[in-house]
Amino acid sequence: MAKLTKIYTRGGDKGETSLTGGMRVSKDDARVEAYGTVDEANAVVGLARLTTGGSADEMLARIQNELFDLGADLSTPGEDFTPGEMTLRITEEQVARLEAEIDQMNEKMKPLANFVLPGGSDASAHLHLARTVVRRAERHAITASRAVSINPAAIKYLNRLSDHLFVLSRHLNDDGASDVLWVPGATR
Repeated sequence: MAKLTKIYTRGGDKGETSLTGGMRVSKDDARVEAYGTVDEANAVVGLARLTTGGSADEMLARIQNELFDLGADLSTPGEDFTPGEMTLRITEEQVARLEAEIDQMNEKMKPLANFVLPGGSDASAHLHLARTVVRRAERHAITASRAVSINPAAIKYLNRLSDHLFVLSRHLNDDGASDVLWVPGATR
């Protein structure tokens, strides 16, 4: 467990930051962009939790912890993606859990007949925002993977998480009954 006695270190004053293990990189490095966007997604999930309760809040609480683990995973250089006592890595089991929750929530919903616009309930709108930030984090992780080794399970997790947040947003919109649907060309 990290113990922070001082919040500022002055180590980043010249535009660099440290990855896990101490390697210094530019703050606009693709890897830093990826885990920074994961951090942003975590903050938006935290906002969504202000408007949820019950099992939705329990899922989101777990997801917030996993997003922190994901940030650690993305900030850890190397090609060994095996979790260890001192190395946090996203696993296929975490991806599978998201899939199982998606399937469980989807069972109650009618198939989509049209695209859904962000909105409906406060919780749903926040989750749609979180979903878009997760999609951006996924794009950044893919960009980083072109230059350095990135855990493939981390990229899968981001992809599945955006799906999870979409389905959860519909679940919290009365299982889709209160979704706001796109009306193509409605304002022509």
